[in-house]
Amino acid sequence: MRQAAASLGYEVIPLKNTEKLVVDEVPVTVPLTVTASPKQGQDATIDLAVALAGHGYTVAPHISAQQVRDQGHLAEVVARCREAQITAVFVVGGDRTKTLTEFADALALLRALHDLNHGFTNIGIAGHPEGHPSVPDHVLFQALKDKARLANHITTQIVFDPDLILAWSRELQRRGINLPVQVGVPGAVHRQKLLRVSAGLGIGQSAKFLSKQQSLLWRFFTRGGFNPDKIMRGLAPHIGKPDNTIAGFHVFTFNDLASTEVWRKRLLQNPG
Repeated sequence: MRQAAASLGYEVIPLKNTEKLVVDEVPVTVPLTVTASPKQGQDATIDLAVALAGHGYTVAPHISAQQVRDQGHLAEVVARCREAQITAVFVVGGDRTKTLTEFADALALLRALHDLNHGFTNIGIAGHPEGHPSVPDHVLFQALKDKARLANHITTQIVFDPDLILAWSRELQRRGINLPVQVGVPGAVHRQKLLRVSAGLGIGQSAKFLSKQQSLLWRFFTRGGFNPDKIMRGLAPHIGKPDNTIAGFHVFTFNDLASTEVWRKRLLQNPG
């Protein structure tokens, strides 16, 4: 657990006050990703990533197929990252927006990115352990396998059930998808916020699992917000084992940075 806590990264949302929040609350030793917000647009993600890199953070901006207009826009994104010495990105399909784009999905964007002299040393892609209600599992796994050839790691959506995540990771390995997996967990997020975003993130089955687990439910409704310790403790013993590809954890902060940082420091001091 201590090793897992020491390598945690935070995901932040590009809002007006995010830069100040990060600088005020998060040590520069914590790696960051900046999500691609459909409302704010791709350029807002890059603006914040560049600003945070200027403060000394290691930062990876999301690049969304639904927000990058064309090859020229992608080249601009790459150039800005190179100038800011940003060496990692996270490529997603993204939610549909009003932006007219020539990229159909994350795979198309990955291929276009590799056509450029991008210079990135770490490219992440998204994993969905709970699958999709309207897409067969074999189609999802094949899409992930196609993208994995152009990437360096996988970060999952939020899933509250450690057994489900472990089974999915083992299935990845069985199918020859051997990229390291960062398991997505919520930070110490206020309960109303996590409830509000859960439906939008497509984690309905995880929410059902949560409602059946009284110990998790109690933590979920504590004053300080959600506590992801139990998810992490369920998976930490499996990190590095040969039967799965789990490598660590990725924290979705939803910009609740102060409470999440208090939780991280406590976990470092008392991982048991």
